[in-house]
Amino acid sequence: MKKKILFICLGNICRSPSAEAIMKHYVAKRGQEDQFYIDSAGISGYHSGDPADERMQAHAIRRGYELTSLSRKFYPDADFENFDMIIGMDDQNVRDLRRMATTEEERGKIYKMTDFCRRFSYRDSVPDPYYGGAAGFELVLDLLEDAVEGLLEQLKD
Repeated sequence: MKKKILFICLGNICRSPSAEAIMKHYVAKRGQEDQFYIDSAGISGYHSGDPADERMQAHAIRRGYELTSLSRKFYPDADFENFDMIIGMDDQNVRDLRRMATTEEERGKIYKMTDFCRRFSYRDSVPDPYYGGAAGFELVLDLLEDAVEGLLEQLKD
């Protein structure tokens, strides 16, 4: 049975589509595509139907990741039912997800991305790079690569 993982940020145009692309890339490198279903969504539906932020795409492409997904809103009823893990990029995302969860089972599916980091002791959040410069986008990618490796290690056990 496939492990179904949903990555969440506020608008689903920077951090969560990057997490989705990196996870898909790492899973493909390991030849494990048949073991995972990976998607991303935003707490807000403000950018629904839009591609990832062009700056985020440019930084990701330089590392070999293609951000191909289109933004979509998180739908609590369907997404809590359809996914095994729902991983927020920051504390606010996690708080919003917990507020939308209606059962202990749903709350048990919620995680924070930086909890899977191994190399970085960046426990707070994957910071939103939207209003920052190039260094912010690079930091997001560094944190997500680290967290995805940690997540895959944890899922192996």
